[in-house]
Amino acid sequence: MVNKVTPALFAAYPTPGALATAPQEDVERLVHSTGFFRNKARAVREASRALVERFGGTVPAEMAALVGLPGVARKTANVVLGTGLGVAEGIVVDVHGIRVSQRLGLTREKDPGKIESALMLLAPRSGWIALGHRLTLLGRYTCLARSPRCDACACAPVCPSAEIPATATRR
Repeated sequence: MVNKVTPALFAAYPTPGALATAPQEDVERLVHSTGFFRNKARAVREASRALVERFGGTVPAEMAALVGLPGVARKTANVVLGTGLGVAEGIVVDVHGIRVSQRLGLTREKDPGKIESALMLLAPRSGWIALGHRLTLLGRYTCLARSPRCDACACAPVCPSAEIPATATRR
């Protein structure tokens, strides 16, 4: 949903300075469909204000600087660094990545930070950005929370959680 609302948000407010001074109600209207729209609108405006005040409106390319912004934690910082700036500082671990990494037996951890640390030990830094995307996409479209599509999953042959009847064929 965030990917659907950001084009309109950034079209209306193309710079951190513009977003920082945008009326709260206007930003709420633009992000309404994402849920928790009041909090998200406030956080986006506050982070934009901090970008202007602390970094001259430029997004910093350092984890510590990003997580120091209001409303920005490691997941968001990893998305900005990896996807936005091409910097592999960590691995994006969202709800989908948590589920997939646990089902695949890559970690038993529950905490996203600990899961990220475990995954970082399993993959070379050059693959961290792609790994985060792959775990997320696998969780969104195949390894679903309620009804995993194990018969359609390329990882099923090595997945300790795969639920495939002995007679099923894999696609």
